Amino acid sequence: MMDQTRAPLQEALLQMKQDRLVPFDVPGHKRGKGNADLTAFLGEQCLSVDVNSMKPLDNLCHPVSVIKEAEQLAAEAFGAAHAFFMVGGTTSSVQAMLLSSVKSGDEIILPRNVHQSVINALVLCGAIPVYINPQTHKRLGISLGMSMEDVRRTLAAHPGAKAIFINNPTYYGICSDLRQITKIAHEYGLRVLVDEAHGTHFSFGRNMPPSAMAAGADMAAVSMHKSGGSLTQSSLLLCSKAVNADYVRQVINLTQTTSGSYLLLSSLDISRRNLALHGPDIFEKVQRYANYARQEINSLGDYYAYGKELINGDSIFDFDTTKLSVNTLSLGLAGIEVYDLLRDEYDIQIEFGDLGNVLAYLSVGDKSKHIERLISALGEIRRRYKRDNHGMLDHEYISPEVATSPQQAFYAEKESIPLERCIGRVCSEFVMCYPPGIPILAPGERVTREIIDYIQYAQQKGCFLTGPECMDASRLNVLKGV
Repeated sequence: MMDQTRAPLQEALLQMKQDRLVPFDVPGHKRGKGNADLTAFLGEQCLSVDVNSMKPLDNLCHPVSVIKEAEQLAAEAFGAAHAFFMVGGTTSSVQAMLLSSVKSGDEIILPRNVHQSVINALVLCGAIPVYINPQTHKRLGISLGMSMEDVRRTLAAHPGAKAIFINNPTYYGICSDLRQITKIAHEYGLRVLVDEAHGTHFSFGRNMPPSAMAAGADMAAVSMHKSGGSLTQSSLLLCSKAVNADYVRQVINLTQTTSGSYLLLSSLDISRRNLALHGPDIFEKVQRYANYARQEINSLGDYYAYGKELINGDSIFDFDTTKLSVNTLSLGLAGIEVYDLLRDEYDIQIEFGDLGNVLAYLSVGDKSKHIERLISALGEIRRRYKRDNHGMLDHEYISPEVATSPQQAFYAEKESIPLERCIGRVCSEFVMCYPPGIPILAPGERVTREIIDYIQYAQQKGCFLTGPECMDASRLNVLKGV
């Protein structure tokens, strides 16, 4: 057992400050002295530890001292054999998982409702996606977890697949039967990769769904900056003992910066210590807030703040009760409309709104008075803005028609044509609402009337569309002649 009260990176940075080193290295602001406006904005305390790699502070690309020790502490805290500090967000963790597990021509099994970073990785490595189209919840319109029947059928039909990728939990809090999926995937010889971006707390909270490492997965990408409390863009990549960690480090170094931010790195170290020492109490408080908010919001009428009552033992094997996901369709308002009203009319910024749901991300930093303010605002929105829900889209997932691999489509000869003329053509770029960043269209997928209607409806409701070269999505790049 390691001493989880330690934070080696923080200790090394404090020692560096005490040593009063004279900087003749980068960054050029020289501990903030060269940029008074930046120092006034961020503070001397912050700028004084925005430093470059040096012998006492180790090197992220090849850690041998304090970063190595901090990663070992993180691995132990999360029940992993190895942990890597990532400063490119969980996007970089997800991509490192895929790039170290599959190569060009390999099949990888995954749900289609993955984050764009997954399909980006397929563009880079040339692996072939085998999609398991997720089931959807009829009332909520959201995609669910992986059904065991679908997993078994897909594994049997693709015996040569090299890996399986699982979202757990989803943005909405839906969990698959991770232990059982991992067990059967390993029987087929597949590596199990888990996007655990929204499940940092599973390793620490009481009465939580199992974490990826506890379920026996081979690798997991963990967004420490979400529920873990570290700085934005800091993440962890976890590996089991079955994974060659030295090779994973080589893959990470293909794309990750050689100038790792010590602000991000130290925030990972300090936040890991906080979770290891206080995690159970922290997340018990978050669950208490979320459960109270669910009860109060449901008592307002029309809203549906959903929870464990959704569990069906399969595609909704469990539910993350820290998530405050609220369906708005009975109100006659799209989730994105409620999202905008909360921000513009009530000065409340929630995580996201899609076509039928909103998500308020709760953490230990929230206060009871803020929870009450959110509930009150939702009640007032219902009173002031409720309308007939006729004609509203009632789903956030459209099954894709895959014509070619993401890599082939992305690099193929293409042409830009108006959106309305794209029906039947094969898309060569991404179109997605962000957040949550799940592609409506990905490279290699055929454009349908339903997809165009969805894009136009999302724009009408105020969703922020990202991905296409044409910024307003009025035109799409499609494969030339296809």
